[in-house]
Amino acid sequence: MMSQMKNYLTLLFCLLCSPLLAQDAPTEADYYPITRFEVPEGVVLEASGFQMMPDGKMAVCSRRGEIWMITEPFAKEVTAEQFKRFAHGLHETLTLAERDGWLYTTQRSDVSRLRDTDGDGEADEFEVVNDGWEISGDYHEYAFGSKFDKNGDIWVVLCLTGSFSSKVPYRGWCVRVTSSGELIPTTSGIRSPGGIGANHVGDMFYTDNQGPWNGTCALKHLPVGKFVGHPGGFEWYKLAEPFIGERPEEPKSGSRFMTEAKRLPKYEPPAVLFPYNKMGKSAAGVTCDTTGGKFGPFENQMFVTDQSYSTVMRCFMEKVKGHYQGVCFPFLEGFGSGSLGLELTKNGNMFVGGTNRGWGSRGRKPFAVERVNWTGKVPFEVLEMKAKPDGFELVFTEPVDQKSAESLDSYSMTTYTYIFQSAYGSPEVDHTEPKITKAVAGSDGKSVRLYVDGLQEGHVHELHSDGVKSKAGLPLLHPEAYYTLNYIPEN
Repeated sequence: MMSQMKNYLTLLFCLLCSPLLAQDAPTEADYYPITRFEVPEGVVLEASGFQMMPDGKMAVCSRRGEIWMITEPFAKEVTAEQFKRFAHGLHETLTLAERDGWLYTTQRSDVSRLRDTDGDGEADEFEVVNDGWEISGDYHEYAFGSKFDKNGDIWVVLCLTGSFSSKVPYRGWCVRVTSSGELIPTTSGIRSPGGIGANHVGDMFYTDNQGPWNGTCALKHLPVGKFVGHPGGFEWYKLAEPFIGERPEEPKSGSRFMTEAKRLPKYEPPAVLFPYNKMGKSAAGVTCDTTGGKFGPFENQMFVTDQSYSTVMRCFMEKVKGHYQGVCFPFLEGFGSGSLGLELTKNGNMFVGGTNRGWGSRGRKPFAVERVNWTGKVPFEVLEMKAKPDGFELVFTEPVDQKSAESLDSYSMTTYTYIFQSAYGSPEVDHTEPKITKAVAGSDGKSVRLYVDGLQEGHVHELHSDGVKSKAGLPLLHPEAYYTLNYIPEN
């Protein structure tokens, strides 16, 4: 009995002294805690979009057609008294932008602008900027607008009616609304968008959701004049041809993304695929970190919400052979409702709005307004995953332990793709298991070069780096990475 007790005490001592006890291992909240705002009682604020105002208030719009102003949005605690309704009676307001004293909103029927002229805190002047598309009453007809681009345009992605076909003009399209109020058809092939935003150089991206011609959710680039996947809105080339040329040939159902990209010059494949049931089920809001390091080490990377999983994901992209492609990583989970609206302010605060809208979400609340701050501690993460002709290069946020980085046992990789088809969604298909033959740590102490036999063009390369440790002995906060390898670089 004494011997057993001695062994137990020895084991307990070893566990208590271990530097990597589960309860002591860093969590997301150590780096990026979530602050939950108190919304006024009786108000249903399904927060879908945000805009920082010149007077320091934060405008937040709701799917229910209201816009609210939050005073002191960066306060340690944000209470119900800090909310004041600015406008109501709008039609499913999903995004906001500000210019010259006007607050612009993209709603289901149009882009409008509004302002408060008498200083009482409520909008009293409303103007329609452009209503060049129509609505049929179908509940799918979401419209998401961007911030202003370098030309002063708002880009709008318009959901297909019924998600399958287009019954009113420009559904299934991206259009631009100019500062003079003109509508310019820009890109075809939209299915069911969840958000839109520019990267750090001003190129526009949007999220599209699993369904017909979308095997899984994705972040897609919006090149002018291109087609991004769903032919359901092709009817409206009859209006768009003077702007972007002739209607392209339809993709072949049952094919693969890159097979069709080689066959159809106008088709732009998804830049980042979000593997279904791994990274989420409903990609939504989009923002880019241009805070100059005030939000941590992820400068110039894009963040995307997932409504179903109540998360924010992180994306690193690069251009290969003239096309954007890249990798997605988990970033932060635990939001109160289904994450939808997303905004990063210049001072390094991330605002996340949520709704479950009857669809359900991991966050159990019906709606939420929340803020994420960086604590100043740098998490040990894969910062970048770059494609090479014979593998990948991983760059870390912190110095890496060379032994663990060079051990092949630290990694595992699989690949798969999705069927490009008119049927709803797709399972993972065409699985392969590439072999990581060599791992060489970089001389900078913060990178490793993985040499891989069996790269697969057009496949998601799912990498798990569970064995990699930082020089301080910490595991990766998120060891999973999903790289969409549309094009293999030549050098």
